[in-house]
Amino acid sequence: MTIDADGVPGRLLSDYATIPIAFLVTSRLAAQPTTGGSFLLTEHVVAPDFIKDYDAIGERPHEWAHRFDTSKWRMWLARIDGVATGGATGALGGTGLDMLEGRSDLAALWDIRVASSVRGRGIGRALFQEVAVWARAHGCAELKVETQNINVPACRFYAALGCELRTVREEAYPSCPGEAQFLWYKALGHAVTTG
Repeated sequence: MTIDADGVPGRLLSDYATIPIAFLVTSRLAAQPTTGGSFLLTEHVVAPDFIKDYDAIGERPHEWAHRFDTSKWRMWLARIDGVATGGATGALGGTGLDMLEGRSDLAALWDIRVASSVRGRGIGRALFQEVAVWARAHGCAELKVETQNINVPACRFYAALGCELRTVREEAYPSCPGEAQFLWYKALGHAVTTG
């Protein structure tokens, strides 16, 4: 596997956009706050199951630069035997990006996708690590990730990487009843700023 990086938009964008982000929803997580400030997650079966595809609902990579200031974003593309198999995008400050809470020490994992045929082979972990190293090198103490309670594999992935679920918003997506927003944070340790 090789991983290349570039800005957004950039030379990797067309290949990146070919990687599907769709997944099969078979269950959802319910989050119950605990006295310690964390959440107890319980999984519930969804019937019938369904496909969720964020690219199909207007979150396409080609549109990011039209909607946001992406001058401080970075994109990574993983390839196996020359074929695009995974991608991740990190975002630092910029106009129009509320996800960063106005903090200069917070970066966002804006997008991560791995082709279904190669999931479970460490590509997502490698891409996540690239974003974390980049964010830390740019002075960030934390990496923030948004996902939904219907993306149970992603929630398990972030938890396994040491991310902490800090915020659950049950009604964050009015057009998607039953979907809750989960905001995860990964501590990056002592940040070292680069020029």
